Amino acid sequence: EASASALVLRTCLVLLALPIYVLSFLGIWEPFCRKVFFPFVLEKLGAVHDKKAKKHKLELFRNLPEFRSPSGELRLLEIGTGNGINLQFYPPGCKVTCTDINPHFQEGLSKNIKKNQHLQYERFLVAAGEDLHQVPSGSVDVVVCTFVLCSVDSVSSTLREVLRVLRPGGAFYFMEHVAGEHSSWKYFWQQVCYPTWKLVFAGCCLTRELWKNLEEAKFSELKLQHISVALPWTPIEPHIVGYGVK
Repeated sequence: EASASALVLRTCLVLLALPIYVLSFLGIWEPFCRKVFFPFVLEKLGAVHDKKAKKHKLELFRNLPEFRSPSGELRLLEIGTGNGINLQFYPPGCKVTCTDINPHFQEGLSKNIKKNQHLQYERFLVAAGEDLHQVPSGSVDVVVCTFVLCSVDSVSSTLREVLRVLRPGGAFYFMEHVAGEHSSWKYFWQQVCYPTWKLVFAGCCLTRELWKNLEEAKFSELKLQHISVALPWTPIEPHIVGYGVK
């Protein structure tokens, strides 16, 4: 639970962001955030974060080709594709299905699709991670999800869907920011920023301990690493990265 000093600072932050809370109360903020603000901020922040996280992503996605199906195809589904910042890391000939709950990312995504002609694009689905009913069970070799589990409504339901759509022996790749150590300053500032951050950044939760959800999910093998990726002036330094095999 947040300490008294965190609660005082949290209240100050709420007061600073009061116009956004008012717009939210009036039902104006959320559609504006989804359509304009979040795609714009994600493009700018995403570019900065991508530079910082690039070496970790290169390392993470290096063994993607090992999960090709017996036919030699690599069918990949990305949950929460956003602007398509991960496309550059996928191997040539990979068949990609993009999904996002927010249809307003498609403009940024189409720019990145043009830049990454080495891939085969199957389709774009407007879908939440918890409900991928348009994707048949056991139909993909790899599912990728980066910086999405922080904002899904249910992490466990999303992981159940991941396991459903993966073929046996397929893999789920993830990179996510997570809660800091409870006794750390990082965690203190996550507690302070939590409600305002969640409102401003389209439901992004700062204090999820996602490694626990991944350990509880029914992967036959789980490779998970705790790393640090500092984004200046943000409370999202602690990360986890790795993959789980169905």
